Amino acid sequence: MTTPDPDDMALRAILARARVIGLVGASANPDRPSHRVGNYLARLGYRVIGVNPGLAGQSLFGQPVVARIADLPPGTDMLDLFRRAEDIPPAVAEALDALPALRTVWMQLGIRNADAAAAARTRGIDVVQDRCPAIEIPRLFPPGWRVGALA
Repeated sequence: MTTPDPDDMALRAILARARVIGLVGASANPDRPSHRVGNYLARLGYRVIGVNPGLAGQSLFGQPVVARIADLPPGTDMLDLFRRAEDIPPAVAEALDALPALRTVWMQLGIRNADAAAAARTRGIDVVQDRCPAIEIPRLFPPGWRVGALA
């Protein structure tokens, strides 16, 4: 049995409660989707921390980039994954072990992984697959919305 994807009400709740996002697959290249999405989320008031071993120690989105998911701060409550579907299970497993505040695993457009989703859901973590927060936020919230506006 497959678990249905979150509906609009659930997506709105997920995006409104998130504060610290670990962006796995962050890129310093402004033409890459991960860079554009990270910048967008940071402009809305999320604390976005890039995860990329090749950029560790550099600054992206106003924060230092970390090498591994386990290097993210313990308060990271959402993981935004810009990785191939086959790379998702080890990333989610690392996050489940390392991030005590994790509440959401978000897989970007075109990315689905049933095993990783099931592992996260078993631990009570919300899972969003094949969606982009930079598309969902303007669709679900009024213009000018920022993090904390609904708190």
